[in-house]
Amino acid sequence: MEAPLAERIRPQKLGEYISQLHLVGEQGSLTQQISKGIIPSLILWGPPGTGKTTLAQIMAQESKRPFYQLSAIHSGVKDIREVIEKAKQSGGLFTSKNPILFIDEIHRFSKSQQDSLLAAVEKGWVTLIGATTENPSFEVIPALLSRCQVYILNAFTKEDLEALLKRAINTDAQLKNKKIDLKETEALIRLSGGDGRKLLNIFELVVNASESDTIVITNDKVSHLVQKNTVLYDKTGEQHYDIVSAFIKSIRGSDPNGAVYWLARMIEGGEDVKFIARRMLILASEDIGNANPTALIMANNTFQAVTTIGYPESRIILSQCAIYLATSAKSNASYMAINKAQQIVKQTGDLSVPIHLRNAPTKLMKELGYGEEYKYSHDFPNNFANQEFLPKEIIETKFFVPGENSREKELRTFLKNRWKDKYDY
Repeated sequence: MEAPLAERIRPQKLGEYISQLHLVGEQGSLTQQISKGIIPSLILWGPPGTGKTTLAQIMAQESKRPFYQLSAIHSGVKDIREVIEKAKQSGGLFTSKNPILFIDEIHRFSKSQQDSLLAAVEKGWVTLIGATTENPSFEVIPALLSRCQVYILNAFTKEDLEALLKRAINTDAQLKNKKIDLKETEALIRLSGGDGRKLLNIFELVVNASESDTIVITNDKVSHLVQKNTVLYDKTGEQHYDIVSAFIKSIRGSDPNGAVYWLARMIEGGEDVKFIARRMLILASEDIGNANPTALIMANNTFQAVTTIGYPESRIILSQCAIYLATSAKSNASYMAINKAQQIVKQTGDLSVPIHLRNAPTKLMKELGYGEEYKYSHDFPNNFANQEFLPKEIIETKFFVPGENSREKELRTFLKNRWKDKYDY
């Protein structure tokens, strides 16, 4: 059976790897480690189709180490132990040439499966490389995570994806014999969702469907062919991110019907209950926030409940939470506030803490006036003293702007009464 295009042009060395220069560029952290022959156990965290498996294979090849690969979807503790035993026999213990054990989608391993890796990593029988699309802080057990470095792969840019297409045209033996005019790329990139593997699959589908000697790639041609062959892409599970996006946008848009429909699509597709609950937990703060603070409590309790219960009963709890969040008042004020604050921090750097706000644990600091003019709020009427809490360079900068919902209108009135001489609320 012929290998797909993504497999045929898979990079074999770092110089062929597209993007992720912070990791594999000349000064990249992984480039430096490979050149020294020292590779720690690590987790590669990034969106699907950004080359995590390829990077692991290149690291093994360039460091001349035995390479073993498991998929967390199809492997159990028995498989892990068998591979670890082979690795112990094929590599020298406690050397820089320990075999590499690559585990794809490591976030799908249960706690007991992850526990079974600890001794091998701890004793140096293998160098573990795990790949995940999920935040390892949530999905990898602390004992294992503490033994690994985490490296983040960024989503491909439009330029990265176009470079990937051009390399396929110029280097693949089958495509080099065809006259391909890459006239438009927007539809290819949009339908790929930033996934390099999916991009190449769609591109190959379009090329193979063309019968003329010269193949002109246009947005209309791509959209038409992919719509006719949608089933080819449903099976891969890569609609996962499109569907969760529709789910979140339905809740944000206060449509409980849309929310429940997309929730059902995820449940029927076998989506992890924790993944769904975690997305609602984020939304409860990002899109509802102080318009209804109970939403965060509801979402957090949902996360804890479904983690304990699992399917099929969790579907009811997820539905209740999704409907509650969809029908709640909305505000992104907290989200916008922290975004603006972080932007100011990046622009202004490490501004000094005003002297009246500084801690004064020593005699010298007290003599220097640390904390001297600080007003203890509880010593004043209504537990409030009008004073400055920001560095002098950004005095009176307003980060939090209350929304127009009833709860935040109350907050606006509260703040206006407190800060009427300073901030325009």
